[in-house]
Amino acid sequence: MIVRITGTGSMLPAKQVTNLEISQIVDTSDEWIRERTGIGARYLSTGETVASLATGACEKALEMAGRTAEEVDLILVASCSSEMLLPCSACQVQANIGARRAVAFDLNAACSGFMFALNTAYAYLQAGIYKTALIAGSEVLSKIMDWEDRGTCVLFGDGAGAVVLEADASTNAGRGLIGFVQYSDGSKGEALVCESRALHNPYYSEESKNTYVQMDGREIFKFAARQVPVTIEEVLQKTAIPKEEISYFVLHQANARIIEAIAKRLDMGLEKFPLNLDQVGNMSSASLPVLLDKLQREGRLDRGMKLVLSGFGAGLTYGACVLEW
Repeated sequence: MIVRITGTGSMLPAKQVTNLEISQIVDTSDEWIRERTGIGARYLSTGETVASLATGACEKALEMAGRTAEEVDLILVASCSSEMLLPCSACQVQANIGARRAVAFDLNAACSGFMFALNTAYAYLQAGIYKTALIAGSEVLSKIMDWEDRGTCVLFGDGAGAVVLEADASTNAGRGLIGFVQYSDGSKGEALVCESRALHNPYYSEESKNTYVQMDGREIFKFAARQVPVTIEEVLQKTAIPKEEISYFVLHQANARIIEAIAKRLDMGLEKFPLNLDQVGNMSSASLPVLLDKLQREGRLDRGMKLVLSGFGAGLTYGACVLEW
């Protein structure tokens, strides 16, 4: 059974905020941000939600795939910033697009969320349980940022990306998704945290918590620069595909310096590592599908191209996959 991506879509908030505008809010500068991260702007919600952004991205992906919402069997939304604990964002998307037949649930693996959701959907389709899936990564991270902490608030943006994933028994559809590896290391979880509300009930009461993102940027940088190349090499070895055959390495858009370090360790040219973080920042689980949609809509992806996707983030979680477009 071949499982392949047949449509992509993305949705960004209406408001884009440049580094210059950020410098009027917090003690920073365009030069400081660009030098350390490669980020020049990001989109911030002015009312858009995780569910509404995911809905827009899913509708565009369905349109590209030539599928209707009623043909969807499974909806997964990867997010770490949903506005609602109940109902989940995927169920809200299901209602918004009218996918009455679909089972829907959320998945949280932070910046690796889309990768983990893609692997989960692949397993369902490969097993023959479902045939058509919608996978979205959607975030409104601006509401969990401390806007007095220049070390974090300048990095992140809001947005959503989605793909349609289909099982295809035909023999001429290409190889589709070829192989995955994914891992978690909870022992290093303190490097990137965001606590939820404190516990208060008639029998116990906690002190108030810091409910904003807190990050050890240096530790995350070292982890990603060291571990992501190892993970990519592992999935290439697992699938017996030489790295020279890969057209693009589509990586989580956390930091341009991280991506440069990964390219160097893989001994591959930077032209194979597309970037869009200059305009959108780090969108956590939305980064990969938004970049994938950009590449597709710009006509940079041709049938038969081999791609590596890789995500890494809080948990710590990380993974990679190889696919033939």
